[in-house]
Amino acid sequence: MTAYARYPSLQDRPVLITGGATGIGACLVRRFVEQGARVGFVDIDAAAGHALVDTLTGTGAHAPVFVRADLTDIAALRAAFARLREAIGPVAALLNNAANDRRHDVASVTSDSWDAGIAVNLKHQFFAAQAVAPDMQAARGGSIINFGSISWMLKQGGMVAYTTSKAAVQGLTRSLARDLGVHGIRVNTLVPGWVMTDKQLALWVDEAAKAEIARGQCIARALVADDVARMALFLAADDSAMCTAQDFIVDGGWV
Repeated sequence: MTAYARYPSLQDRPVLITGGATGIGACLVRRFVEQGARVGFVDIDAAAGHALVDTLTGTGAHAPVFVRADLTDIAALRAAFARLREAIGPVAALLNNAANDRRHDVASVTSDSWDAGIAVNLKHQFFAAQAVAPDMQAARGGSIINFGSISWMLKQGGMVAYTTSKAAVQGLTRSLARDLGVHGIRVNTLVPGWVMTDKQLALWVDEAAKAEIARGQCIARALVADDVARMALFLAADDSAMCTAQDFIVDGGWV
């Protein structure tokens, strides 16, 4: 059985994860709890969030704390973060994981649907970072991990609001890294490939998609959420102390 790294600096560290109830987010919550971190997470799916808390309570030094919130409502985002800060302490690591890669063609996009796509995939990442920055400034350090995607690098179509948002995340990261670096705050982009979550397998991964992945990846196995989570642990830990304004791609060698 493979043994993976344990990061002493994550013990008792307050970590906040967005979109943490299912998929990659749920894996992130699980792995940070196992590291002994004080994990708070938000998601719009209340049932899945509470179920994950029940599952993970007792598996680590601290039970995770869940607050239901629609992150496209910035007032609700700020309120949820305030509640989690009271529960886990001043935030030392933020993982901006929440997104929705709903497919849509060019002709169907409206002004409202475009704004909604940007809100769910980009806008909240900035306001989440803004909300935790004072905690990190006071501590003279911290880690913000924005989640991108290789989809725009591959020139994938069928979800233009999503790919536009994910391309912009890397610009957001570099801007925040410059503005916040003076306070010792690191900002990086974690860029996953096509991760085989339950949602992806149920909705979009058919035989044609599997063939596309096989042609694209250099490593011939399915990319799973744990592959992404292990990179996230490193970026949130002190081991990555001088890594900032960078893109960390976890895609099996596709791009």
